[in-house]
Amino acid sequence: MNEQLQPLKKPTRNGKVRTGTQDDIVYAHIFDAILEQRLAPGTKLSEEALGEIFGVSRTIIRRALSRLAHEGVVLLRPNRGAVVACPSVEEARQIFFARRLVERAITELAVQHASDEQLAELRQMVIDEQACFARGDRGAGIRLSGEFHLKLAEMAKNTPLVSFQRSLVSQTSLIIAQYESGNRSHCSYDEHNQLIDAIAARDSDKAVSLMMHHMDHVDSKLNLDEDSASDDLHAVFSHILGKAGKAAKKR
Repeated sequence: MNEQLQPLKKPTRNGKVRTGTQDDIVYAHIFDAILEQRLAPGTKLSEEALGEIFGVSRTIIRRALSRLAHEGVVLLRPNRGAVVACPSVEEARQIFFARRLVERAITELAVQHASDEQLAELRQMVIDEQACFARGDRGAGIRLSGEFHLKLAEMAKNTPLVSFQRSLVSQTSLIIAQYESGNRSHCSYDEHNQLIDAIAARDSDKAVSLMMHHMDHVDSKLNLDEDSASDDLHAVFSHILGKAGKAAKKR
């Protein structure tokens, strides 16, 4: 049997077993690890190590990494291997700008197309998300928060938007892991519930307003000040250099 088509079963963190082709399983596990912020930006993704973990060839690993690179969450470096993407400040701003545009379109379409069954699924996702944060499983809570937005995209019934959103949600998770500052508390489930109510009421204006407020909330927790960090030691310790200079003048 062709290696690409052989089924691969690996348990997730909650004990459920994924099924699918080898490419699909490896891709899904790495995607989830990024979404849950268990793989930090800049982490090297060794083909050899991943092959041992999943019990597959490096060819399968390369195909999975190639899919993730296409979505912008993995960087393939010639002759140096793959790493989890590490968005710059400017890239982070561009990603959030694109995310806002996509979220607006998805929300408007979800208001038009969402079924009662889909809305019930969203409400259950919010309950599960809240339970994860309540028991201290922040990674699973973050993943469910991202999956909430992916489910919204599916409700929009626009295939290209689903693809865009999948990439943007995972890239956003990387940005949050890299740039979130201050209190790392999470209260998106309240905002998610309000959004579901607005969609159920077919109130497009309110739903879009709530979504934009939600994105503002996420954005407000990020430190995207380009001057906040530096790899220039003289710049970082300029206050010490300044004091030393003043002391020298006094002598």
